[in-house]
Amino acid sequence: MTDAVRLEVSGAVATLTLDRPESRNALSPDIVNGLGDGLSVAIADPQVRVIVLTNEGNTFCAGADLRQARPMEPARWSLPQILGELILDSPKPVVGKIAGHCMGGGVGLAAACDVSIAADDVLVGFTEVRIGVAPAIISVVCLPKMRRADASELFLSGERINASRAADVGLINRAVARADLNDEVTATVGRLLAGGPHALAASKQLIARVPDLDRQAAFTWTERMSKDLFASEEAAAGMKAFKERAAPPWV
Repeated sequence: MTDAVRLEVSGAVATLTLDRPESRNALSPDIVNGLGDGLSVAIADPQVRVIVLTNEGNTFCAGADLRQARPMEPARWSLPQILGELILDSPKPVVGKIAGHCMGGGVGLAAACDVSIAADDVLVGFTEVRIGVAPAIISVVCLPKMRRADASELFLSGERINASRAADVGLINRAVARADLNDEVTATVGRLLAGGPHALAASKQLIARVPDLDRQAAFTWTERMSKDLFASEEAAAGMKAFKERAAPPWV
């Protein structure tokens, strides 16, 4: 772990906080390494069932670090690994608590999370074109969530939009008043913790894979998954608890 990203575990929830507010949590090697290390630790920890990703300061993540004023350790992780292997492929839900502005790669981080909730005073923007580049890597996680018309306008203009519009175009789930952000994230995490751990992991796989399969392949794969899940110890415990009107063992 680097000190650029704090990892705190409380009960079944791991919170990763981007903690370089002086550089607007830009994606320097120490931030990227801290994210990679922290997500890996949280995913491997059997106590952790939900991961929350948030920020210190007024910017969630400003995207690429264009200043790099500090001496940097070499990057051990890449942005594709962070977005793909460690967030999208995580068997545990990842919740974005977006308490600051998102630009460039920061939008990708917010969009990759399973559920992202932002304070309504946050600004979001694909600002890459304004410095002569394009939102290439993050397009992999952003485009599946967006209408083509919205993606075209926002990618090409570099316009900064408010969190409510970011929710309207599908980049995040919702925007709430800043005073309500903590409570909204806590309530969301509580709803996720009510699901069985293996069931949550399987649901993430469905979301990721089914849209890319043809219909027959999708039915074949999901039928096998369904049989395996219904035959599992987790399902047996969950159905027993349901019949007894008791809480399942993972709650």
